[in-house]
Amino acid sequence: MTSAYPSQAGPVAARAPGPGVAPTPGPGVARAPGLGVALAPGPGVARAPGPGVSLRLVVVGAGCAWLLLRPGLWALPGAAAMLAAGYLALGVAAARSQGPASHETAGRPAPLPWPAVLAAGFAAVAAASLAGGPAFALRADPAAFLLVTLAAVAEEALFRGALYGLLERLGPVAAIAGSSLAFALLHVPLYGMAALPVDLGAGLLLSWQRWASGRWTVPAATHAAANLLAVILR
Repeated sequence: MTSAYPSQAGPVAARAPGPGVAPTPGPGVARAPGLGVALAPGPGVARAPGPGVSLRLVVVGAGCAWLLLRPGLWALPGAAAMLAAGYLALGVAAARSQGPASHETAGRPAPLPWPAVLAAGFAAVAAASLAGGPAFALRADPAAFLLVTLAAVAEEALFRGALYGLLERLGPVAAIAGSSLAFALLHVPLYGMAALPVDLGAGLLLSWQRWASGRWTVPAATHAAANLLAVILR
């Protein structure tokens, strides 16, 4: 005879949870996230790039295309104004796409104090100028000074800012080498292959400054000083 009042449930029977107690899923059963809990991707699951990374990719691609087209603009009427506007737009876009530097994310200071890194860059620029570095075919007037300064800041925001930030996740060596090589190659249409070693050396100095100081504005100041000296000493 079956009892109307069953005793303790057998090993197969499931116990109903008490009031307010969430049931625990068995092995192989996925847990549903609670309110406000985000699921982290498991091993081998690729994370989608955040909007900052996507924006930097777009900025780097557009900026490189602009620099490749730059030599052809010199033959057009109003070339200086178009170049100045392009540099300004590129500099603003690249600067706004910046993410935090790796040392900021890790909560540690930059490898070297930025004033010392800036002074080292200025010293290298002065030495290169005395040794007879490249010069610009521009008159030494306020318009030329403004144009070469905008060019320097825009290029550094692109190469030592947006591009360096994309490569930094691969390590400082990859970031320094990759941004320096891109910088040198994108100057070939403007100065020719003969200037490639000089531009590569300049790119390595500027990318080292970016790593050592933890900020792209230090190489931007060095690059601007180099451009201004090239106009003055042409």
